[in-house]
Amino acid sequence: MTTEFLLGMFLLASTLVWTPGPNNTLLANSGARHGLVRTLPHSMGVNIGFAFMVFTICLGLGSVFAQFPLLREVLRWVGAAILLWLSWKIGTSKFEPPHEVKTSKPWGFFQAAAFQWVNPKAWIMAISFAGQLPEQEPFWYPPLIISLVILAAGMLSSHGWVLFGVGIQRFLSTPLRFRIFSLVMAGLLVLTVIGLLLADLSVH
Repeated sequence: MTTEFLLGMFLLASTLVWTPGPNNTLLANSGARHGLVRTLPHSMGVNIGFAFMVFTICLGLGSVFAQFPLLREVLRWVGAAILLWLSWKIGTSKFEPPHEVKTSKPWGFFQAAAFQWVNPKAWIMAISFAGQLPEQEPFWYPPLIISLVILAAGMLSSHGWVLFGVGIQRFLSTPLRFRIFSLVMAGLLVLTVIGLLLADLSVH
């Protein structure tokens, strides 16, 4: 693996992980409601969970889903259903004054990590990365390096989206503003689901 290849993969990963999607929408929403520190387990779960997912798919799990497309489709639609449920929860969430927000719970590490396996965007990106993998010995080395590159790009992206949410906390100080923000976040999530369901999840 050359330096140019790794840099290219980092730029590709950065482009993909910074674009709006389920993880980024949920992280921004959590940052706005719970702040940076309380959202850190969620953010770390997204990054480590997705990097592990890419690693396993690059090792050969992707070929299993190529042989059993029905399993892949089931996960795809289950993920879409979960995302629509999350968008409904966000859109209907109640306004909480700043001194009461601490009573609600943000996502935990394992919850966020497990979510990657039913996140359609995560599948599309993981399969895309697997298709770029060079052949090199030992067989586990390229998947490991790619996963670490993706982890680095994801750390910057996820914390950036959390900070975006934190930055608009003051804007959400009234029920009307909070409702507008919640509906916008929910709408973005629904649009993401529609786009991902129309995307091609084929393993090449």
